Formats: sequence, structure tokens, C-alpha cells
Amino acid sequence: MRKITVLCALLLTTVFLANAQDKKSGPPKSPRVTAQNDIAEISYGQPSKRGRVIFGDLVPYGKIWRTGANKSTDLTVKTDVLFAGKPLKKGTYAVFTIPGEKEWTIILNSKTKQNGAFDYEKNKDKNVLEVTAKVNNVSDVLEKFTISFENDNMVFGWDKVRVPVSLKKQ
Repeated sequence: MRKITVLCALLLTTVFLANAQDKKSGPPKSPRVTAQNDIAEISYGQPSKRGRVIFGDLVPYGKIWRTGANKSTDLTVKTDVLFAGKPLKKGTYAVFTIPGEKEWTIILNSKTKQNGAFDYEKNKDKNVLEVTAKVNNVSDVLEKFTISFENDNMVFGWDKVRVPVSLKKQ
């Protein structure tokens, strides 16, 4: 009888834990998304605003940011390009930014799939390119962090901030 009671307790515990895990599962809060055009593709974790103050708070000014959520944002250029007017060879690069109120520094690093910005310091010697881009403040709120390709620009957008960076074939 004691063995049956122990087995029943183990079975109930297993069912309870399985149900608890099912409730935790569901769509991730910051899904991995991809944007592309004819010369480039960018893959990034897409966090949401969810009522938070984004720039200057959740994403501090003057500090390295992984430019999205979770793993590093990775940009693949399919041909040699001009990135903010500077030559960039065909390849895949991790994208990091240092947001500021009036301009951002955009950094391309040859080590992709980094663990967010946690590994940036030990890999910053692999930086390939660093440029600055002006911040455009707009009135419409973008709920989800989004990177898009618009005309000859790659545009970082979230909340009321848009940061276009020129991206053209060489």
C-alpha cells in the first residue's frame, strides 16, 4: 500500500510540473525576426515597449547595447556595400550600438552570435566598422523594436526614435 501511495504522489508531482511548464511556454516576449532587402538581411530579437521608458532608461544612453534582445543582432551583407558611406565587405557581422539622445554609434563586429552585449568587451578587438548616425524623433510610437530597410537606409526604430543608416551597393 505504501508503494502505491508513493507512486501516486510521484505521478501527481510529474503531472503538476508538466502543466506548470506548459503554462510558462508560449510565444517568447522577444521573438527572433528577420528583415531583408536585395543587398542585406538582419536577424534580431524584437522586444516590445510594454509601457516602459525605452531610451535613457531600459536602454541607457552612452552604453553598449546589443541592439535588440537576447543574442546579438546579426547583419549579413550579400555584396560589398557602403555602410554610412564607408566600405564594408560582403559577410556577416554582429551589430552593436551606443544610443545617445542626438546620435547613435553603430558598431559592426566580425564575431557573430554573441551572447548579447555581455561578450562585447572581450570581442571588441574584432570590430570592423564604427559609424555615427543622427537620431530622428517622431510623434508616432513604435511598440516593437524594428529594423527595416527603407530606400537606401537601414532604419533602427523603437518608441519615438528612428535612426537611419545609409546602406548602398558599392
